[in-house]
Amino acid sequence: MKQPDFSTADLYDDHHAALQVCELQFQSYGQHMCFSGPCVTLTTFEDHTSVLKILETSGAGRVLVVDGQGSLRVGVMGDRLAEIGAKNGWVGVVINGVIRDSTGIDALEIGVKALGATARRGWTPAPSTTDATLSIGGVTIQSGDWIYADRDCVLVAPHALESDAAKG
Repeated sequence: MKQPDFSTADLYDDHHAALQVCELQFQSYGQHMCFSGPCVTLTTFEDHTSVLKILETSGAGRVLVVDGQGSLRVGVMGDRLAEIGAKNGWVGVVINGVIRDSTGIDALEIGVKALGATARRGWTPAPSTTDATLSIGGVTIQSGDWIYADRDCVLVAPHALESDAAKG
C-alpha cells in the first residue's frame, strides 16, 4: 500500500482554521513516518488487550488512537500487536502512552506515534472504552475524525482534507 507523502506543516498552512494540532511530543516508530486516515478511538490504562482486540479487526486504512492516559510505565502495544494491525490494514496507531519492542515495530509497514518506549508490559486487565471522545494534548478526538501524522506532529481534522499537501 502506497503511503501518503505530505507535511503536517503544509497542511496546517492550508487548513489552519479546520485543524487541531496535538501538543504532545510524540516519538515516531514503524516504517511509515507519514500516515493518515479516519480514526477509531480507544481508552485504556496499562493494558494491551483492548488494543489487540481492535487491531485484530479490519483496519481498512484507518488509524487507531489510544488514550493510555499518558502512562510511561507500561507499554500498551508491542511488535506482535503492531504486526497484527499492519496485516489487517491499519495504517497507523497514535498512543498517549508508551510502546514496547520498538526495534521490532520499526521493521513493520505501519506508522506509530507514542510518547516513548519501555520493556514493561501489563499483566492486569483494565477497563477500556471504544469510540470514546478523547481529550489529549490540547485536542479533542472522536472516532471518524481524520488523523494526519508525520515526524513533526499529529493533526486532527473533522473530515478528509482536499489539498495538494495531502495527496499521496
